[in-house]
Amino acid sequence: MNEAFRPPGLSPVTNAAEGLPRRRFTVAEIEEMTAKGIIAEDERIELIGGEIVPMSAKGNQHEMLKAALTVHWARRLPDDLMMVTETTFRLTVDTYLEPDFVFYPRASGIRGLGAGTAKLVVEIADSSLGYDLGRKAALYAGFGIAELWVIDAVRLVTHVHREPSPDGYATVAALGPDRRVAPLVADALAVVLSELELR
Repeated sequence: MNEAFRPPGLSPVTNAAEGLPRRRFTVAEIEEMTAKGIIAEDERIELIGGEIVPMSAKGNQHEMLKAALTVHWARRLPDDLMMVTETTFRLTVDTYLEPDFVFYPRASGIRGLGAGTAKLVVEIADSSLGYDLGRKAALYAGFGIAELWVIDAVRLVTHVHREPSPDGYATVAALGPDRRVAPLVADALAVVLSELELR
């Protein structure tokens, strides 16, 4: 929320009023509120099933790993793929997430980016690891995201999720920092996290 509208001392978050009906927001409404300055452009939120969910703050480990992966993957990206970082990833009219990386076919373009065209989604987690491996992974599986990586920024463990279904991912493997991890979409994007220069 834009701080100009918040009374002094009022917390920006509340605990959900479980059992009470709540107003469902759409992606379009959130975008309009952001354009009008009601929600700050740099406010870290996601919209899940119409509910605004604050995102955890990003720590130094998260940012160092994201920077190193950006350089690594930009140098190896095949011509037929595109990569976008921290995009508003619209999944339905009332759900968008902001993953750290999304890989998609160049032919579909950013306007065509959605659950059906995303080939690999990467979430880097430090303080949000439990949430990313739990509720968020279940969301991605439910939307049919073919491959999800949740990378523990502290331990440098990559949790590779594949074979999505409405019940979750059928296969999940935790690969340590010295393991070579390659996405199904392009072996050229393989990475060994322990070999990255984190700074």
